[in-house]
Amino acid sequence: MTLRMMTSGESHGPCLTVILDGLPAGLPFDVESINVDLSRRQKGYGAGPRMKMETDRVSVLSGVMAGKTTGAPLTLQIDNSDHARWKDKAVDAMTAPRPGHADLNGALKFGYTDLRPSLERASARETAARVAGGAVCRLFLAQFGIRVEGYVASIADVTASLEAIPFEDRANQARQNEVNCPDPVAADKMQARIRQAMDDKDTLGGIIEVLTFGLPAGLGTFTQWDRRLDARLGAAVLSVQAIKGVEFGPAFENTRQPGTKVHDPIKLDGPLLTRPSDRSGGLEGGVTTGQPLWIRAAMKPIPTTLNPQPTVDLASGEPSQTRYERSDFCPTPRAVVVIEAMTCLVLADALIEKLGGDSLDELKERFNRLKQPRLSDLSMQGGNIIFW
Repeated sequence: MTLRMMTSGESHGPCLTVILDGLPAGLPFDVESINVDLSRRQKGYGAGPRMKMETDRVSVLSGVMAGKTTGAPLTLQIDNSDHARWKDKAVDAMTAPRPGHADLNGALKFGYTDLRPSLERASARETAARVAGGAVCRLFLAQFGIRVEGYVASIADVTASLEAIPFEDRANQARQNEVNCPDPVAADKMQARIRQAMDDKDTLGGIIEVLTFGLPAGLGTFTQWDRRLDARLGAAVLSVQAIKGVEFGPAFENTRQPGTKVHDPIKLDGPLLTRPSDRSGGLEGGVTTGQPLWIRAAMKPIPTTLNPQPTVDLASGEPSQTRYERSDFCPTPRAVVVIEAMTCLVLADALIEKLGGDSLDELKERFNRLKQPRLSDLSMQGGNIIFW
């Protein structure tokens, strides 16, 4: 890995911190663009009460001088406004683990006598730090004309009709409503479905799609299993809280079709090799094709529900019920920017790996020399060759 990101901090601690190590020097740094993404993470129909308490903004602690990155590790901090309500406050030990959370597993792994350390670090509050780091990676990708955009494709049993909406228009249309969905008819139904879940004191999940435009062909590799770009992207997306599945393009739908129906034909259009479809999701053999990268992420209904769920009090050994902790009814609209952030991180890493160099100027020079999907860039000799 060329570009590394680490986060630290707890849900109700003083702050969250993110360190990005491996960014090139000379990247113009725009704090407000990071704050825009942080704001997006806090907005969306179905969000819980904490989103009204926090106003996330980032502070730069290292790695930037005179408005540009220096090549040193970049450190960002996001203060937790809610910390003041918890500081020096005596809190009853939490001993009843909540199904679907990391509470019980954390106690088994780390030997906790109180479940709160699991809750504090495993909380999706941590994604604010990821969004900040991902926003920096978005700035980097934009220098090469690469943009990453996401939207909601479904919530619960309501699925958007997207076939007639061009890839390039989907994100803009999604920004027109509170559920972040490009299909306005489906968006209204999604909002009604979330309202019903609120009345039922329940939660809902959904499917998020993220599209990346402007990627060159040739990022990633098939030479080792852990360097395949789909493997790296899959791991990054699955690391997000409540994400339980990922596919590239309509992968699961493709399983119901014969092979002649699911692959992207290669055609010659003048000097260019083109593909009229993108059923592979922009990846073949773990390597980008130059088509839009198309990621679909499945988010489960989160387990923090107003209706209590059965559990066991680990202190008494008696059957018990969960106690509600502040949470969303449907975090899927807010999670779009989180999946974008993790996509930006992996793609920025893959691009830096491909190009090499320590400064933005070096990387741009090498980017402009990358091979394109055209016959003149491919040196096919034909004839016979002798293998080993």
